[in-house]
Amino acid sequence: MDARIAVLGGDGIGPEVTAESVKVLDSIASRFGHEFTYVTGAVGGVAIDAKGTALPEHTMNIVLGSDAVLFGAVGGPKWDDPLAKIRPEDGILKLRKSLGLFANLRPCRVYPQLIDSSPLRPERLVDVDFLMVRELTGGLYFGKPKRRWENSRGRRAVDTLAYSEKEIERVVRIAFELARDRKKRVHSLDKMNVMESSRLWREIATEVGVEYPDVELIHMLADSAAMKIITEPSVFDVIVAENTFGDILSDEAAVIGGSLGMLPSASLSSLPPKNGRRRRGGKPALYEPIHGSAPDIAGKSIANPMASILSAAMLLRLSLGLNKEASAIEEAVDSLLSEGYRTLDIALKGERPLTTSQTGDMIAGLVSG
Repeated sequence: MDARIAVLGGDGIGPEVTAESVKVLDSIASRFGHEFTYVTGAVGGVAIDAKGTALPEHTMNIVLGSDAVLFGAVGGPKWDDPLAKIRPEDGILKLRKSLGLFANLRPCRVYPQLIDSSPLRPERLVDVDFLMVRELTGGLYFGKPKRRWENSRGRRAVDTLAYSEKEIERVVRIAFELARDRKKRVHSLDKMNVMESSRLWREIATEVGVEYPDVELIHMLADSAAMKIITEPSVFDVIVAENTFGDILSDEAAVIGGSLGMLPSASLSSLPPKNGRRRRGGKPALYEPIHGSAPDIAGKSIANPMASILSAAMLLRLSLGLNKEASAIEEAVDSLLSEGYRTLDIALKGERPLTTSQTGDMIAGLVSG
């Protein structure tokens, strides 16, 4: 298979971890007889510095001409002025909107080898393997009005949490479809006790659920879910939530496995066709680690690239239909951990951690066989 992959490293550790993902993808291409072409573009803070915008037109054209997007991270102290009119995060937000990436998939799996790295007691981590489906293009981050101002009483600001029936229905439907291939259980999160948008969310989730009699639908308040993710995470299979709840709770869930550096994500505009390859003329999906730019460790070669590498595995499976190749990457990560190798974020006291590039080299070697 020939495929064109847009690689947008962005800021902080983004370029470092995506470079290791490309290294692993090259090993996949060599082993399985594929040809992957990589096209790079600037996004985030580095794009602001170079072009005055967080998402230059040139980068957007690269994305639209690609089969999938491998994304690093954006942001950093250099661009943290709260009064700035252009922010690095504008780049990823615009990408999500422009590509219609309304469903963000964030798997939370506890690796048995990393149980000692988790802040939770080991007995709470048995059989933890769930998928967070976060609505990505609506809610507080995009609703209007969104502004700040000052009057005689002082400074004020407003954000608007707005959802349409269509926005809710399509992301909930993806959660049900994914649950059919898992344990057939969906937890739909809301705050219907206090929020009108959540009452609409629960109503529509219930209506969609009727179409999936084989899947159990459980409504849960988002704050109750926040507690349950810590006290009994194994009860979850697929969780679906609006943008803000999904953002916060998926980061909370990430800690269960011991490190943000282990968790990948995929952002989709639809479920891929059965053969995995997106339709001609369709918009590409975006794959990224959830850990952010981590500017405090950028350039030190201590970042964990495994979340990015596992995101590349999701890219192979969901955008290119290469299930065997995706599994080869996932098995290589499992093997690396089983052999006792760790990066700094998951290393136990007294262990000598791998560098970022060493981790990529070893996973690429395991993939090659």
